[in-house]
Amino acid sequence: MHTLPLQLRFNDVDMMGHVNNAVIMEFFDLGKSHYFADAGIPVTPEEGDFCVMIVHFEVDFQSQIHWHDNIAVTTCVSHWGNKSLQVTQQIVNTDSGLPYATCRTVMSGYSRSAAASAVIPEDVKQRVIRYDQSSN
Repeated sequence: MHTLPLQLRFNDVDMMGHVNNAVIMEFFDLGKSHYFADAGIPVTPEEGDFCVMIVHFEVDFQSQIHWHDNIAVTTCVSHWGNKSLQVTQQIVNTDSGLPYATCRTVMSGYSRSAAASAVIPEDVKQRVIRYDQSSN
């Protein structure tokens, strides 16, 4: 499981004194970007034709995040399909380990040149599996 510590900024907190839900979505995106880059999945056009893109996500909010909380986003692939994968993420309190929000994202393999969904190459899948095993 990949863990990315997050630094809360003043503008992440709304007038209610907690982190805005839209900001929480940015944290999940940041976690996915770092996870895929670290695991060896191409994230920019310069890295090749294959990439993954979001086709569905859902979020459960368990607790409010406040300005003083120490947080991180955890990320892992929880299910593999032929052309898709499911990523499970949590924003957690790094002091207590308790979750603030959980996100499940379905991502599709995508060919930039064909502008269409694509089978996830076996070498990409194996790189991510090896990465997940080494980061546990």
